[in-house]
Amino acid sequence: MKNKSKLLLSLSVSFALVSTGHTQETDKPELSPMSILDSKDEAPTLSSGLKSSLPANKVPQSLSIVSNEQITAQGLKSIGDIIDYTPGVTNSQGEGHRDAAVIRGMRTTQDFYRDGIRDDVQYYRPLYNVEQVEVLRGPNALVSGFGGGYGLINRVSKKAVIGESFNTASVSVDTFGETVFSLDSNYELDDEKSLRINMFGENLENHRDHYYGDSFGVNPSIRMDFGGSTLDLSYEYLNQERFIDRGIPTGTDGKPVESLKDYVFADPKENFSTHEAHIFKAIFEHDITDDLSGILVLSHNDHDKLYKNVYVSGYFNSPTQGFTTATHPIELDGYLDTTQRSTTIFSYSLDGELETGNVVHNILAGIEYTSTENNNDRYNADFDPTAANEDKAIFALSRNLLNGGFGLGQIGNQGADVTLSNNYTSDRNDYTQGDLSVFSLTLQDEISFSDKLNLVLGARIDNMEYDVNSISATDVVTPLTDSDDTISPRAGVIYDVTTQASIYASYSETFTPLSGDQYASIKNAFTTMDPNSFENTEFGFRYNLTTDLLFSASCFTIDSSVAKETPRNSGIFVFEDSETTGFEIQLEGSLTDKWFICAGFTDLDAKSSTDTRLREAPENMFSIWNNYLVTDNLALNLGVIHQGESQISSSSLPILPDFTRVDAGANYSVTDNTTLGLNVENLTDELYFPHSHSTHQVSIGAPINATFSITSSF
Repeated sequence: MKNKSKLLLSLSVSFALVSTGHTQETDKPELSPMSILDSKDEAPTLSSGLKSSLPANKVPQSLSIVSNEQITAQGLKSIGDIIDYTPGVTNSQGEGHRDAAVIRGMRTTQDFYRDGIRDDVQYYRPLYNVEQVEVLRGPNALVSGFGGGYGLINRVSKKAVIGESFNTASVSVDTFGETVFSLDSNYELDDEKSLRINMFGENLENHRDHYYGDSFGVNPSIRMDFGGSTLDLSYEYLNQERFIDRGIPTGTDGKPVESLKDYVFADPKENFSTHEAHIFKAIFEHDITDDLSGILVLSHNDHDKLYKNVYVSGYFNSPTQGFTTATHPIELDGYLDTTQRSTTIFSYSLDGELETGNVVHNILAGIEYTSTENNNDRYNADFDPTAANEDKAIFALSRNLLNGGFGLGQIGNQGADVTLSNNYTSDRNDYTQGDLSVFSLTLQDEISFSDKLNLVLGARIDNMEYDVNSISATDVVTPLTDSDDTISPRAGVIYDVTTQASIYASYSETFTPLSGDQYASIKNAFTTMDPNSFENTEFGFRYNLTTDLLFSASCFTIDSSVAKETPRNSGIFVFEDSETTGFEIQLEGSLTDKWFICAGFTDLDAKSSTDTRLREAPENMFSIWNNYLVTDNLALNLGVIHQGESQISSSSLPILPDFTRVDAGANYSVTDNTTLGLNVENLTDELYFPHSHSTHQVSIGAPINATFSITSSF
């Protein structure tokens, strides 16, 4: 079902809200084409949810902060777009239905946060209600507790602004036909209260046949000021549906088969995902004394997610094909997967400053409780209901997948075509009903010995209990339990060599549960095994070239020990060690009063104990984005992304070839309150393959395309 009616509804409601807003006096924000420069005048700071009182340039860890102004100026539409321009992080395909990041060689769908609160359901996260996005690289267990093995990505929500009323609307359309609308309205209710409503609607299109996507989201929030304390209440409703495209196969040379770049091995009835979410959040910040403040956070969310897809699991010209007929070179597999997850999180933290002699301590202490109910099931495809669970079939390239009609094909290389159909009801792969509870204590001391020397010491204690009913295909229920008690330490030192230059060193540890980042797998063996563990050591250097231009460099080592089932489905687990070493350099800020630049380079050596390179971990990555103010009304943008060759799996073949993509854009202020935008992606029209979920599921990058937008405040 396509949700175009929801887009129309969002437009109708938006205009109704705007009409109501016209009865109030509004403060129209000026929309300069180079407003990003103004937003970078002060050193960026991490949000309170990331448990640090230090400015970003004093945090002993590699990080990137992308503001809403930069998101708008650069024309970024998704978390994936932000990742493209973030050092040390690449996108993974996510099977075409979710955000998935590879942070310093670690693939994850779990390490996403919203205002410091875990946001680990698999879905595409919109940016319509985001103030900034923070990307931390390297473990930080004070925030993540379990998870965050190599880093995390945190979205900071827009909150109501007291004492102001404004409206900002944006509409965009691209050359594929994709349309997006968003509205940001803030209403001053009285001197102590304000209401903010963010909403968006989108109708997605791209360069691939059959592709579609429809999303609608609305996020009202209210802020109340009680004098010395504030309360933020927020509710978000999100409804999404989109086509799933798992890409194309690789050939005997291990590379994507370029001749198949226009083939889509999927159809709209067999390949789509749906997601509906209700997200509630309350944040109460209060001053206890002049030097002590507290933050109480209560959140509850319900997610209902479904995705089903068929995809290429074998290709005739591949060394792992499993069949030998040139007339039917494509093997298809598939499954349907559902997730119903309800999570409640309660946390309270204290932030206080005290002096002992000439030493200043900023102490952060907190308590957190997480309760999650998680139900998952998966059904394999069954292409022949008359046989026993035939989840694979082979087809000729000449036929198309359209509207669920699989037509003629073969099962088990039987030699003769038969009419095939598919269902997701007869072959249940697994069904789990899980309850997860985590109780955590955190303590951190940011110690200032002088204006030059700061020390960070902290630890997080986690008690995790995971109870699950694992239900077999024959409805046999096996109750299983896994529990872990862990201590995750953190230490860092920052020293200002001069007023412009500083150096830092840090060490941290964290862990991830054996049940996986989506809590969907648990085995008897887990009850006697330690969780996966990660240790991170990092050394860094930062130098303020000018007041508004920061150069940073870091080198790091991450040692991990992750349980692996060998052989698969054997119930026998061994811990596989890996080591990731590398260095990053980053330059961000204003070269001149007209020129903003954001550039980064990462060199990565990510290998297992068997000297096998980790999947989707290119040896080098580079990105640069420039924004130059030509006149008071016109700004031009130019960006370049380069990603080195990487492995699709743990073996040396298949591979994703290296690629370089060039993006460009322009923003023009028609008036002080209206800006026109043009963003061109893949200016050189390069054929490239940005990521892959598995051997024969390689994504095809979009050809040259342009997005036209208009943003107006009133």
